[in-house]
Amino acid sequence: MSARRSDEFTSASPRPSVAICGTRGIPARYGGFETFAEELSQRLVAQGYPTRVYCRHSTTPELKSIDGVELVHLPAPRHKYLETVVHTFLSFLHLLVYPVDVVILCNAANAPLLPILKLRRIRVATNVDGIERNRAKWNSIGKLWYRLGEWSAARWSHRVISDADFIRDYYRERFGVASDVIRYGYSAAHEELVAEKVAGNPYTIPAWRDLAVVREFGLEPNQYILYVSRFEPENNALLVIQAFRQLDPSRRPPLVLVGDAPYADDYKRALREASGECPDIHFAGYRFGEEYRALQIGALLYVQATEVGGTHPALVEAMGFGNCVLANDVPEHRETLGNTGVYYAKNDFSDLTRQLQTLLADAANLSRLRQRAFEKAQSDYRWESIAKLYISLVTRLCPAPRTKT
Repeated sequence: MSARRSDEFTSASPRPSVAICGTRGIPARYGGFETFAEELSQRLVAQGYPTRVYCRHSTTPELKSIDGVELVHLPAPRHKYLETVVHTFLSFLHLLVYPVDVVILCNAANAPLLPILKLRRIRVATNVDGIERNRAKWNSIGKLWYRLGEWSAARWSHRVISDADFIRDYYRERFGVASDVIRYGYSAAHEELVAEKVAGNPYTIPAWRDLAVVREFGLEPNQYILYVSRFEPENNALLVIQAFRQLDPSRRPPLVLVGDAPYADDYKRALREASGECPDIHFAGYRFGEEYRALQIGALLYVQATEVGGTHPALVEAMGFGNCVLANDVPEHRETLGNTGVYYAKNDFSDLTRQLQTLLADAANLSRLRQRAFEKAQSDYRWESIAKLYISLVTRLCPAPRTKT
């Protein structure tokens, strides 16, 4: 357990100090919460808020800091049901010794541990994520723990953060607690290039064809369908593969699936079997940084097939990268996309096939939808705007530093 702190925490600061807990840490190499921790922490530091991110030994490089953000690496067992909670428990113990003013806690599963932080009177805002107990991967004990987590987040957080109105309404109706709705953001990297894409002008991605993922699968920009998500049943990668295979093989573009998942070997095996070694289906695994951005920018259209959660980070990013989005028809996707995307009947792979056929045959409509999605992302989901909302929340929770630095 690291007991050292960076200069940001050993020197006086006029702004409250912040810790982000409950993620795998940064640099982001897993999912939405990790990207959130990376994007938010760097912006907090840039605005003068000393910021610490708790990381797991097994999933992040052993760096002491990134761009002024203090990193604390702690162990976590490689276990489906214990990894997150044990790591957060150790993070809270570290906070008892090296406190901060405000903790931003990610994932309601960690909320039953919040009484620990009361020993130091640390203010806590909990980003509860979606209604995770609805995921098929959890057994009855896991679902019960998430129920406890929801109650604990409502009971012991100083503020609850919902990433969608759908989640805010759930916590208000079930627990009678108000929450701040703060959504996820998207990276504005290559925004000029994306603007060219959505305007229908010829575009090139710098060094695009030199990237390993492009060479590996022989991709061409604007000539493939993209899917991004962890490979879990309720994210419906299997449905996407089934729908794709119903398209005319002589006319369909390739399908690229970006994602993976720990503790999901049986499901990943089922996906491989469903693909039937189809040469048009490419499993790209996890991709980050320039490779991920290039895959998003180069896509012809994007499929969001998830059915559990709030605002999905990959969906917001797909909009920000100028993609036409075809989404599973669930309330949270309607809330995020509005009229800027196309929907297929919930979990209906036959309708997904039909909608894919329609979009692929109508380049003008596909282009219009790209423009609408990009404009909505620019107005509603830029990380700069999201960070301002979190900074306002931190200031309301703790107007001035309280811990000794």
